Amino acid sequence: MIISRAISCREVALQYLDNIERVNPPYNAIVSLRTRDAILLDARERDELLSRGIRRGWLHGIPQAIKDLAATKDLRTTLGSLIHRDSIPDRDASFVKNTRQAGAILLGKTNTAEFGLGSQTYNSVFGTTLNAYDRTKTAGGSSGGAAVAVATGMLPVADGSDNAGSIRNPAAYNNLFSLRPTPGGMPFEGRDPYLPSFATVGPIARSVKDLAMLLAVQSAESSWPSSDEQNTSACFSDRLSIDCAGQRIGWLGDLGGYLSFEPGVLALCEKALPFFAEIGCSVDAARIDYPFAQLWSDWVVLRAWTTGGALARRYADPGKRVLMKDEACWEVEQAARVSAIDVFEASGRRANWCKALEKIFDQYEFLALPSAQCFPFDAKLTWPRVVGGRAMDTYHRWMEVTIYATLAGCPAVNLPVGFSGDGLPMGIQVIARPNNDLNCLRLAHAFEQAIPWRPTRPDSR
Repeated sequence: MIISRAISCREVALQYLDNIERVNPPYNAIVSLRTRDAILLDARERDELLSRGIRRGWLHGIPQAIKDLAATKDLRTTLGSLIHRDSIPDRDASFVKNTRQAGAILLGKTNTAEFGLGSQTYNSVFGTTLNAYDRTKTAGGSSGGAAVAVATGMLPVADGSDNAGSIRNPAAYNNLFSLRPTPGGMPFEGRDPYLPSFATVGPIARSVKDLAMLLAVQSAESSWPSSDEQNTSACFSDRLSIDCAGQRIGWLGDLGGYLSFEPGVLALCEKALPFFAEIGCSVDAARIDYPFAQLWSDWVVLRAWTTGGALARRYADPGKRVLMKDEACWEVEQAARVSAIDVFEASGRRANWCKALEKIFDQYEFLALPSAQCFPFDAKLTWPRVVGGRAMDTYHRWMEVTIYATLAGCPAVNLPVGFSGDGLPMGIQVIARPNNDLNCLRLAHAFEQAIPWRPTRPDSR
């Protein structure tokens, strides 16, 4: 409609702003909203470009808000922390720059967990973001603001970032699609590019086509460690539609009883598995013979090294430390106890995990398991202490189900699988070999056509 001039960029911006004004207050998904005048000035500039035959990209004139962990030039970026509540960057993160260059109009930021820690979106700067389908429940996190903004129609698509499920979990909790891309597909931000990082930026959307289109913008001008076809075709819907007949999916479930789940989660996910058969895939129970308890211990060491290390300088300042949430302090304290030898040995065992997955990928094109171990919980809780009758010993143990793709550098797409008896959403994460992001999107696109619950939207009116 924008291209044909059936509607102006200014009209689009006004409609989104009106919707945000009406919908956002009870959900608290969008924060640091810019003034109407500033936003409409940007919209007028986009309209003037169109009048001269210039269109920057498919996002031209489309409103966006950026997760509050990513730097946005001249727009407050708090990281959900009181330490940074007044921080205004002088530069854009690389994917934000790509978003602007594609013509998007930045409205503000989306709420996040403090420093992105934990799959519950709350912080001392802006408060808690509430679930799109039940405002007494968590939105998930740490990209909870992004997911709720998309689910309620305050944004058409949104960016998230994922270390241990921060794109997958909120998408599952708000009936959306999302993709954690293969690491390396996004430009490196402010760190040694030759050291490992578990976090990556990725898209959240209501449809797989939108997911692919946003991924293409986010990754523009980056160096994908993949084929030219995958890098250049992700945004075209005709490349998403393929025959999935013969594709093999290994259902991992609860890893042979290792993982604990809230009652109903596994059953709901398993009810969705026949829809893979409808699109021609075979789904079989798969088993990986691996010491998962040791893998978790290695994960804690490696995460402390990367996450705690990044927070250590703040923690060293007593005035800043007092403003950090307990979980952030815990990560630094864990990092302080980790030696170089601990990291070396954990990294070596991580390589063994990658080899174990390579072996099972010889049998299956995809692996699948739930995107979370419990349904959206009470938004007043910081994190669930018990799941499926088992005590959770850390703030992120209840999201252990997400670390397997993270540690192996695999792309993982969240597919919505419907609702619990209480109307709470859940999702399945489908994992592929590294650099097979496009295959994940193609399977997701076919699955989307088969499932009956996609039209279900929250009543945010």
